[in-house]
Amino acid sequence: MKTLMGVTLALLPISVWAASTEYQDIERGRYISVLGDCAACHTANEQQPLSGGVALETPFGTLVAPNITPDLETGLGRWRYEDFKAAMTEGVGKGGYHLYPAMPYPSYTLMHDEDIQDLWSYLQTITPVENAVEANQLPFPFSIRSVMRGWNWLNFDQQKFEPDPQQSDEINRGAYLVESLGHCGTCHTPRNFMGGEGSNKFTGATVDGWYAPNITPNTHVGIGGWSEDELVEYLKTGGNRYDFASSPMADEVRHSSQHWTDDDLYAVARYLLTGAGMESSDWDREPPEPLPEDDAQVRAGSHIYFDRCSGCHTPDGGGEDGIFPQLASNPLVNGDNTSSLIRVVLAGSRPVATDAKPTAPAMPSFAWNLDDNEIASVLTFVRNSWGNAAAAVSPEEVADMREELQGE
Repeated sequence: MKTLMGVTLALLPISVWAASTEYQDIERGRYISVLGDCAACHTANEQQPLSGGVALETPFGTLVAPNITPDLETGLGRWRYEDFKAAMTEGVGKGGYHLYPAMPYPSYTLMHDEDIQDLWSYLQTITPVENAVEANQLPFPFSIRSVMRGWNWLNFDQQKFEPDPQQSDEINRGAYLVESLGHCGTCHTPRNFMGGEGSNKFTGATVDGWYAPNITPNTHVGIGGWSEDELVEYLKTGGNRYDFASSPMADEVRHSSQHWTDDDLYAVARYLLTGAGMESSDWDREPPEPLPEDDAQVRAGSHIYFDRCSGCHTPDGGGEDGIFPQLASNPLVNGDNTSSLIRVVLAGSRPVATDAKPTAPAMPSFAWNLDDNEIASVLTFVRNSWGNAAAAVSPEEVADMREELQGE
């Protein structure tokens, strides 16, 4: 039996019970919207929540997140619940047009019906905003929405979440949050040539020029060396001793995970760190041998590191807790994809500020005083020191990123 402030609802007048239940559903729906990170994509103007306008860069062109306020002309004001449920679980909007998977319906299809209903109830309470958005800005032929029929046939499996009876309730809750509402695979799982989620689940993928890193339990390139507390700290505060959230992940932390309950954060941590939803082939691999100290790039990079980097990250790569991340034995440093590392050295970075840590640290840009060879060398040194081991970074990779940044 539901209760309200300790009072059994069955003992209250029907009108009070209905109002209380409605309020609870709407508040629950608000939390569902936070878990689903709706604001990160649908809020371009913080003064007009969920009114759309955020540009989403995909390998096929630009999509713009639509207005999902209840505005009659430019939002969801003329939609019915059935229209909304079809969009969330089938990828089909009102009138039968097909959505693109930048709207993560391949993950949301797993949502419980109750969660979809409560989310819909909450969206009806948002202040309507008149904001017409041209969502589809893809070039031909991708602009033809009917091509999504073929994409869905090959890449989309409409199904509901089923808990694993071999796992605890907490890990099943984590699985639901990661696989469905949190749609972590949308960014962290490699894509096939059609833009569908491929194999090697959660092993990392490129998003908006940044690399969404490996979040498998691999201890060398994934998060297997993180404790549950460290993973929760990262999701709740935007940083831990290994990393601070930047760019796309900063948006996720700002709008979503910093506001999750501790129970939900720990459920996610336990699900990911146990590897319960992954094949061991996705993450269980041996680390390589580090490059030798007399390697030309390692030698050159060591001089640059002690001159330019050790003041913040310390000579032994240990960093400064809460200010500068630890580089030693850091899985993000060891990753196969170096685009984020190169980007941060070239352009600098200011990670997310959160309620728990309102003053975010910063990394300065070195594009102005380090050339491509120097940046490649210092990163190669870092990737092969203090317990790290990874392939060398080439000057060509740095040059490509420098050119990409100049075009942004």
